[in-house]
Amino acid sequence: MMTNPTGRLTQGQFSFLPDLSDAEITLQIAYGLARGYAWSVEYTDDPHPRNTYWEMYGMPMFDLHAPPGSLRSLPPEGAEPAREGPVAGSDAAGVLAELKECRKAFPNHYIRLMAFDSTRGVESIAMSFIVNRPKEEPGFGLARTEGAGRTMRYRISSYATDKPEGERYGA
Repeated sequence: MMTNPTGRLTQGQFSFLPDLSDAEITLQIAYGLARGYAWSVEYTDDPHPRNTYWEMYGMPMFDLHAPPGSLRSLPPEGAEPAREGPVAGSDAAGVLAELKECRKAFPNHYIRLMAFDSTRGVESIAMSFIVNRPKEEPGFGLARTEGAGRTMRYRISSYATDKPEGERYGA
């Protein structure tokens, strides 16, 4: 049985769903801002599952906050959500503008948004989702090597890395 029938890269939230529209992305950004998260935009052309350090586009946006009155108050974690969701404010539009600039600069790369929560004194990832993909995703290969004593070792490699950096997903 195939668990990923689309063959798409599945990293972060929403990875099994169809691509989010800019309006849906803005709502997710607004949600994160209402929770006090800081946002960053990252990109890569090597989406290997162990490649957790993607290139950062611009600087992390720690100075953005939910403007008063632009977001409806969100309930505490675990509480019943209100029927009306967050409304995107100007800071959410600022994160989206940074994302659009990254899309212009790297149209054939994977781009993700990351939200950091610093409430515990460390920057831990609270949200992460892919917002841009190459037109064709070549996928991954699994290579098996047999060792001494019936030992099997497996290695995952991206088919995209067969080409040099910058040429992996076409022009």
